[in-house]
Amino acid sequence: MASASTQTPQAHLATFSDLLLIPEDQRRHEILDGEIVQKALPRLGHCSAQNRTGRLLGKFDRKPNGPTRPGGWWIVSEPTIRLSMHEIVQPDLAGWRRDRLPVLTNEYPVELRPDWVCEIMADGDARRRDGLQKRRIYADHGVPFYWLVDTERELLTVLTLTERGYVELLSASRTDRVRAAPFDLIELQVGVLFGDDED
Repeated sequence: MASASTQTPQAHLATFSDLLLIPEDQRRHEILDGEIVQKALPRLGHCSAQNRTGRLLGKFDRKPNGPTRPGGWWIVSEPTIRLSMHEIVQPDLAGWRRDRLPVLTNEYPVELRPDWVCEIMADGDARRRDGLQKRRIYADHGVPFYWLVDTERELLTVLTLTERGYVELLSASRTDRVRAAPFDLIELQVGVLFGDDED
């Protein structure tokens, strides 16, 4: 039997308590696979795509009110969500169906997993983290829909969760008009995400 001094020390897996040790005005961090990861400060294109995505989905961010205002969702920018003890994410946008989350509260972090998340990718590091690591984490925790908005390539990728993990439903470029699940009741003009004016 090995003595305590020769055993390999166990790595500390971060929890929400560790996030709270970071001053609130500097707390742009997530916990991914038990490791505290600082989010990059967003560039102008990232901020614009995030705001425009939220506005484009505005017809869903309300109570249902007919075919042109389908509603039924809460769409929130940068919520802090605890998926598990060692997985605390802050997606650029997240959405909850109102039948699962009837009322928004000030709960921090949010404990209910979202029905949709959207990450804005603007560089290589974000592309690797959002496209690989967070894709796996969201799938492991049962998030049904995952959007990736790539501001460099001007692409929208829509993924849905299956038994095998996420599968791609569509990849759309700036010039495309799409019906993108779970918001497929209305046709979306993809270029609006990247600065085009809505027709």
